[in-house]
Amino acid sequence: MGIGTGTAIGVAGCTGGSGNNGGDNGSGENTSGGGNDSSANASSGGDSTGVGKQTGSSGASAQQSSGALTADGSSTVYPMTSDGSSVWNSNPPADDGEYWGSNDEGTAPGYEALGSPDMPMTEFFASIYGLDPYQVNVGLSHSGTGIEKLMNDQVDIGDSSAPVQDELPERESYDNFVDHVVGVDGQPIVVSREITDAGVESITIEELRAIYRQEITNWSEVGGPDRDILALGRAEGSGTDTAFRNNVFGDPNAPISPEQRFGQNQQLQQAIGQADNAIAYIALAFVEADGATPPIGLEIDGTRYEYGKNLGAQDYPLSRDLHAYTWEGTSRKEAAFTNFLLSDFGQEVFVSGNNYFQLPADRLATQREKVAASNYE
Repeated sequence: MGIGTGTAIGVAGCTGGSGNNGGDNGSGENTSGGGNDSSANASSGGDSTGVGKQTGSSGASAQQSSGALTADGSSTVYPMTSDGSSVWNSNPPADDGEYWGSNDEGTAPGYEALGSPDMPMTEFFASIYGLDPYQVNVGLSHSGTGIEKLMNDQVDIGDSSAPVQDELPERESYDNFVDHVVGVDGQPIVVSREITDAGVESITIEELRAIYRQEITNWSEVGGPDRDILALGRAEGSGTDTAFRNNVFGDPNAPISPEQRFGQNQQLQQAIGQADNAIAYIALAFVEADGATPPIGLEIDGTRYEYGKNLGAQDYPLSRDLHAYTWEGTSRKEAAFTNFLLSDFGQEVFVSGNNYFQLPADRLATQREKVAASNYE
């Protein structure tokens, strides 16, 4: 198939299938992949290809792509970008059949929607922008750290699970940030397994607020066992914490009083599983519906929002966009990897595959326009 430079349907710069809404499949499986430790991989940001931000040509001859693309930040966004980088760096061939391409045993998800290109995966996505394949290194911290590293030219992409305006409310201008939304999280409330086993199936949003203000301190006050409530939270500066306070309390800086805070979703997930009386707010990718971190329903104005049913509803207040920010424009290397995540393949494998929601078709088209190869002619 020829590689064009126009508006994307299946991928920016190519013809293909249309984007679909992701569903809350209720599996609760944590499929987050390997990735790399942020301390080992943070490197000087910027466009190491020498191609200016939003400039240059994506002509026939490929640009040399020396130097890895680097990303860091949100532990909520991490499963998507980490899994994406692992597959990107492996550059599977067109006959792989599992992650890319097709063979007698099967066809990779989304591959046919891209026109079944007879090229290795990374070579295909990089070549749309006139680039040779390059490595992508993804670090793990939290949203505030990722945004700070982005501003300090330590990484090329800053992952955040809250808008930069909420993370940096005192900043006078946000003009240098380019917001690429790559998926949607319907933030669930989870508890220790012992609490659901004791009969707690849901709480109201008013009860949730009271728990995090230390006004309700025993599970018996919300229909559970006579046991102290251990309210756990994410670290201040994390997008998950910022979004929770903004969506539940109406202010990203609202005072709340969790008894312990954790820097990453992975750490919080472990702490919930080790306790017998915990409650926490966490990202969808870290729910274990049949395991140690089961979700409970949240009742708001007479509607019960439940995992596996309606957390993707537009009126669910804990729904939030997942962002991959770039700084002072978007280079071709940054665009190629972001486009990869926004392709039908990326949305199905890395977004839905981690229990998040794919972008609706209209929003997906808008995000693809930002990184269309025609922007770099």
